[in-house]
Amino acid sequence: MPPILDKKKCNACGTCADICPTHVFRPMGKGVSPLVKYPEECWHCNACVLDCKQSAIRLRLPLPAMMLHVEAAPRQGK
Repeated sequence: MPPILDKKKCNACGTCADICPTHVFRPMGKGVSPLVKYPEECWHCNACVLDCKQSAIRLRLPLPAMMLHVEAAPRQGK
């Protein structure tokens, strides 16, 4: 799932394009919001979300990434 860029909040600073380890974002020039050029390359590392000072980026995590292992308590009486 690709990152979602809110163009109303984005100030086109380019931080997301600079910080992304897989180069998902493509800078479009001064004053223009970056383009999510390679959405399939997103690792969902959250770096762009954490570094965006405008809170203009959010991630939708794929279901396998949201699943957590939880140990169940031992059954009583056995």
